[in-house]
Amino acid sequence: MTLLAIESSCDETSAAIIQDGRILSNIISSQWVHQQFGGVVPELSARAHLRWITGITEACFTEAGITKHSLTAIAVTYGPGLMGPLLVGVNFAKSLAYSLDIPVIPVNHIESHLYANFLDGNHPGLPFIGLIVSGGHTLIVRVDEGFVYRVLGQTRDDAAGEAFDKIAKMLGLGYPGGPQVDKLAKTGNPHFVELPRPMIHSGDFDFSFSGLKTAVKIFLNSNKELASTHINDVCASVQDAITDVLVTKTKKAAIAHGIKDIVIAGGVSANSRLRSAFNELSEKQGYRIFLPPPVLSTDNAAMVGLLAELKSANQTLQPNLELSPVPNLVI
Repeated sequence: MTLLAIESSCDETSAAIIQDGRILSNIISSQWVHQQFGGVVPELSARAHLRWITGITEACFTEAGITKHSLTAIAVTYGPGLMGPLLVGVNFAKSLAYSLDIPVIPVNHIESHLYANFLDGNHPGLPFIGLIVSGGHTLIVRVDEGFVYRVLGQTRDDAAGEAFDKIAKMLGLGYPGGPQVDKLAKTGNPHFVELPRPMIHSGDFDFSFSGLKTAVKIFLNSNKELASTHINDVCASVQDAITDVLVTKTKKAAIAHGIKDIVIAGGVSANSRLRSAFNELSEKQGYRIFLPPPVLSTDNAAMVGLLAELKSANQTLQPNLELSPVPNLVI
């Protein structure tokens, strides 16, 4: 099976060729135009996708060494995401598939993040606990055989990645802020400022990060000079607080369900402190932790194609409609 995969849910335009479980090419173009606004502007994102999607797809075929006539199907992210950018990807996939007389396989963006860990033979057994943590989503799911998901908990307000980005903006670090916080935190003191761990003892698996943002803002307003000279320490304190909540809640979910395999997915899974904390959990308590390579942690088309291929092999081609809200796009 040879698949072209398209991902355009937010601010990365990506195309990939997947053939029998192998990545032949995976090209990702990030949209830096949003930096000046401190966040993604949907209209600008849609226009950028429209400008680049054809060229990126052509480059994808060149790198893979195949032509479009070798394709078996086209996989495309249908949601969740920004409506304009999603429409660009979906309509591009539909048009190309129509011209080649091959099917389109719709893929849920959140679901595909989980399966970025299935690109080699070392993947989790079923059932497993999945933590999906990104700029727009933070949730814990139980994954059973047959692509069956049960959402155990999710954020009640901001996602963890959103908290990273907005706190980075408070610190004047620009967008995207998560990688900047991670970089500075490596030389900082995580105990410099004691920040709250929202809902860490709530008795459920839900999250909340709005209060953490407020606590950071109060600290910065009251300690402007101190914060400016200890920005690395502030970043380390923020990162430690977010990581502590994510790891604690995920571990509690694994204990409650008697599951030892844990998959971490989404853009925030590239965070170095989060990765080291979960690796420590594995070493000390025997959990099997699965983390995708950093290039497959953020939005990319390879994960979209891999999930489509897995579902095709299992004859489960319909997207999972219960995993997350889905925009009204017709595939």
